[in-house]
Amino acid sequence: MTTKISLCMIAKDEEQTIGRCLQSVSGVVDEIIVVDTGSSDKTCQIAQAFGAKVQSFNWNNNFSDARNVSLNLATGEWILFLDADEKLAKESREILRKAVLNSEVDGYFMKIVNLSGDDSTPETSADMVFRLFRNKPNFRFRGVVHEQICDVIIEQTGQSQFLFSEELVIYHDGYLNSHLKAKDKKRRNLILIEKELHDKPDDCLVQFYHAVELYRMGENLSAAEEFEKVSTMINPAEILYGPKLMRYIVQTYYAANKVPEALNAVQRGLALFPCYADLYFLGGQLYFQLKEYGLAYEYFKKALQAPDLPVHYASFSGIKGFRSCYYLGLIAEKFCNEEEALRYYIDSLRDNGRFLTALDSILGILQPRINPDYTQYAIDKICDISLPQAKLMVGQLLFKHAAYGLALEYFEKVPDSFFTSELLLCKAICLIHQQRSLEAINILEAIDGGEKFNPFAKMNKLLCFWLAGNKQKILEMGEELLTLGLTKDHAAVVKLLQNTDVGQPVSLGSEGMALVLDILKRAFDLGQLNLCTLLLSSISPESLLDYYLPLGELFYQYGHTELAEQYLCQHLQENSDSTTAYFLLAEIKQGQGGYLEAIDYYRKALQSDPKEPKYYIKLMKLYEKIGSEVLKQAAERYPELGVKHDNNDKSCDDCT
Repeated sequence: MTTKISLCMIAKDEEQTIGRCLQSVSGVVDEIIVVDTGSSDKTCQIAQAFGAKVQSFNWNNNFSDARNVSLNLATGEWILFLDADEKLAKESREILRKAVLNSEVDGYFMKIVNLSGDDSTPETSADMVFRLFRNKPNFRFRGVVHEQICDVIIEQTGQSQFLFSEELVIYHDGYLNSHLKAKDKKRRNLILIEKELHDKPDDCLVQFYHAVELYRMGENLSAAEEFEKVSTMINPAEILYGPKLMRYIVQTYYAANKVPEALNAVQRGLALFPCYADLYFLGGQLYFQLKEYGLAYEYFKKALQAPDLPVHYASFSGIKGFRSCYYLGLIAEKFCNEEEALRYYIDSLRDNGRFLTALDSILGILQPRINPDYTQYAIDKICDISLPQAKLMVGQLLFKHAAYGLALEYFEKVPDSFFTSELLLCKAICLIHQQRSLEAINILEAIDGGEKFNPFAKMNKLLCFWLAGNKQKILEMGEELLTLGLTKDHAAVVKLLQNTDVGQPVSLGSEGMALVLDILKRAFDLGQLNLCTLLLSSISPESLLDYYLPLGELFYQYGHTELAEQYLCQHLQENSDSTTAYFLLAEIKQGQGGYLEAIDYYRKALQSDPKEPKYYIKLMKLYEKIGSEVLKQAAERYPELGVKHDNNDKSCDDCT
C-alpha cells in the first residue's frame, strides 16, 4: 500500500534555489505544486522541468491565501510544504515515506536547521516546524505572514495527534545576509505583520512574530516591549515557543545595552527553563561585560554542562561547545592563566574547526612573531591544514599578528589559483619583510590596475623602496600614487615618505595617522628604528597628541622600552586614568628592575580599573618576587640566622 504525498510551494523569483529544493524531494513526493506569485525569472520553467504543476497567483500581500491555493490543487493524502530556500535532508527521504503510513497521526513537526548571518561563516540553529499533515478540505492556512495551520487543524478536529520527529530534517538558508538583502525580507515581513497586528491586536502569536521582525530590523527596545507584553499574556512554560520567547527578551535587552534588564530576564527565564544552555550562555556574556568574571565563569560552565534539550528550544550551535569554551579561555587569560586559556581555546577549535576567533586567541598567546618555530609546531598539532583554504586562513591570521615570515611559509604552500587580490597583497608584504623585494614587486605589479586593491599595491611598492632606502624609486612611485586622487591625509603621508626633511612638521588627521601607525609597524619589523623616529619627527605634535598611547604600545611591542615609556608618560599627561598606560609602564619598570616604580604603576592601574584581575595578579606576583629576593639576600648575608630560600621557587618568575 502506498500513500500519495503532495509537495506544495509558493515562489517568486527563486531561480537560484528552487531547483535545489525540488531535487531534494525528487522521487519522494508524488506530485509537485508550485504557486507562482509573479516571477520574472526562470522559476516557473525550472519547476516545470521537475514535473511541477505551476499555478499563477496575483499577489495580495497574504501568504496564507497563496498557500491555500496550492492546497486546493493537491491530490495527495498528505501535504509536505517547503519554501524554495529550503531542502529536505537526504537522510530524511526514506523516513518521510514511512511517516505518512502512520494511520494514527494527523501531522508532524519536523526539525529545521536554519543558517543565518554571514554567508562565509554562518550561524546555525535548529527548531521544530509543522510541515507535514493530512490533506483535508477544512485544513487551511491562516495568517498574513508567518502563516499557521497547526492551530487550525486542532480547531477543526477538536483533538489531533501530532508527532515531533527530529529525524525528519529540513535545511534552510533564507536567513543568510545575502538572501535577506536581495529580497529585503525583513522590511517586507514587518510591513505585513504590522498590517495583521492591526486586524488582530490581541493575538499573542501575531504579537510574538511582530516582535521577532522588530528585532531583526534592529528595533531592539520596541521588540523587547513586545516580547514582554506577550510573556504577560501567556505562561511561557506552557507554549511551544516559550523558551525562545524568554531568550528573545534577553537578546533584545542585551542588543539595546540594557544590561540590568537583560540579567533580570535571564533569571526569569531560568526559573521557567532551568536547563536552558542559551540562557546560561547569555548570562555569562552579560556578567563578562560587567567584569563579574567569577559569575561569568559559573554561567559558561553551566552552559557547557547543560543537558540536551528538545529541538523546539531552538538552541544556537556551539552554546554547549565552542562558544562557551572560548569565553572560558578569555576569563582564564584575564587571570593570567595562559595554560588553562590555551586548553579552552583548543577545545573551542576542536569543537568547531572553522571558529578562527579561537585560533586567533591561541596565536595571541603563542606570539608567532617572536616564537615562529614553536607556533608552527603548535598549529600543526592543533589544526588540520591539509586543504589549501586552511593554509590560506592560517596565513591570514599569522599576517594579522605580523608574523610575516611564518605567514609566507603557509602562503607558499598554496597554488596561485586560490589567491584573491587581497591575499596576493598579503603575500607580497610578507615577501617584502623577508627582503625578497623583486618577487614582491612582481606580485604587486600583477594586481590589475582597475581593481580596488591597486592603490594598496602601489603604496606597498612605495614602502618597499622606502624601507630599502631607494630615493629615486621613492620619488617616482610617490608621484605615481599622487596621480590617483588620494585623500588629503594619504597624499600628505606619501609626500612625507618622499621627503621626511620637510622643515615645518606636517599635520595629519585620523586617516593619515592610521596609515603612519601601519608604516611604523612595518619598519619596526625590519629593524628600521631610525626611519621610524625620523618619520615621527616630521609630524606635528598636535597630530600625535591622540596617538601617544598606540605609539607607546607599538614601541613596547617591538622592544623599544625607553621610547615606549616616553610616549606612555606623554599620554598620561592628558589621560590620567589610562589603565593600559599604567599597566605597560609597570611592565617596563619591572623588566628594568625598578620594582617600587612598577608597584606604583600597578596600583594606579588598579585604582583606574579595580575589576581587572590581571592587575591584582601581576602585583601579587611582583610582591612574591620581591619577597623571594629579600629572603635570598638575607640568607646570603646572615647565614647564622638560618634563613631558608628555595632556589627553585617559581614565584620568582614573572607573570607574562
